Amino acid sequence: MIPFIVLIIATLLLRGTGAAGVGQFNNWIWCLRGGLAAMFLFTASAHWGKRRADLIAMVPRAFPRPDLIVSATGVFEILGAAGLLIPAIASMSAACLAMLLIALFPANVRAARERLTIGGRAATALPLRTLLQVVFLAAVLVAGFPGIFGVR
Repeated sequence: MIPFIVLIIATLLLRGTGAAGVGQFNNWIWCLRGGLAAMFLFTASAHWGKRRADLIAMVPRAFPRPDLIVSATGVFEILGAAGLLIPAIASMSAACLAMLLIALFPANVRAARERLTIGGRAATALPLRTLLQVVFLAAVLVAGFPGIFGVR
């Protein structure tokens, strides 16, 4: 739930900056990209911090070296966040982040079903986690492909 809050607050703060006269952020897509970048940087930080062991425990047992998977996905989140802020590659970054969200979902399912904890807190229940995942996926796709969704 905290990543969702980061996404909303960062996006709205950037939009407020635009409303205050900073032209770059007078556009919802740029604000959404910035909000997503903040969210992905926030979630990536857990891949090497106190929550690392919890993330490793979430990786489905079928995958070898969950420690490497957690490190790699953290790097992918950082690269995707940066890529969203570079116009020439924002669409490609959004597509990669969308694939990453889909690829990571089984770990979230495992965490919810097995009642794992993340940072000492129970993993988000599966119905809410699924809804959040759909919201994150939609936000990434709109940010990367605004014309397709009729957003400017």
